Amino acid sequence: MITLEVCANSAQSAINAQKGGAIRVELCDNLSEGGTTPSYSQIEAVRQHIDIQLNILIRPREGDFLYSDLEFEIMKRDIMCCGNLECDGVVFGILNPDGSIDKKRNKELVDIAKEYGMSVTFHRAFDRCADLFDSLEDIIELGCDRILTSGGMQTALEGKEILRQLIGQADDRIIIMPGGGITEINISELVNATGLKEFHGSFRSRYTGGMKYKSPVFINQDEEYSTLQSDPEKIRLALGNANKI
Repeated sequence: MITLEVCANSAQSAINAQKGGAIRVELCDNLSEGGTTPSYSQIEAVRQHIDIQLNILIRPREGDFLYSDLEFEIMKRDIMCCGNLECDGVVFGILNPDGSIDKKRNKELVDIAKEYGMSVTFHRAFDRCADLFDSLEDIIELGCDRILTSGGMQTALEGKEILRQLIGQADDRIIIMPGGGITEINISELVNATGLKEFHGSFRSRYTGGMKYKSPVFINQDEEYSTLQSDPEKIRLALGNANKI
């Protein structure tokens, strides 16, 4: 059975993910900037409204994955907050300036997460590493549970051959979870090419809000008066296509 983690940008997207059959939500904010840590109140609300696994993105800002001492302290505190809110896991990744895994800092974060009984996903900072195959071994050594990756490419479909190699090298020591540009249409090709067991995506549609008055000053009204949310029907279709192979 191939399973799906939905990248949810809001409480409603998380609820929709559960409706669609996802086994896990990765909750984040600011998806247009690659995702940042959501607010405490949003995490709390989602935990109250879904029964499936809830993982939280721990990323204090957009940009690269080389963090200052202050940012690192914020990440540690955010993981503690997630533990106190009974989240199931956290998602993070810290690199060194040379594109290698910062083993010292990542290990500190892994240890904090494990103290609260949470799983750890190393996110797509992995795709910015200088050597993916060496970095895979470092992440396994750290005690992470999975890696979210597009195989070092812009999209998982472009990186399908590398993903296949990473899954082979991992050899069930860690879960390789492809993500990046996966749709309900292309998931079948990706399953065939890689042998994946889990995949990750947002599967969003645009939903129009209830505003009746729309200011003529703002010309991009489709975006101004609508939101992008995970779509239960797209999630169901993606899961169906993934598992019909």
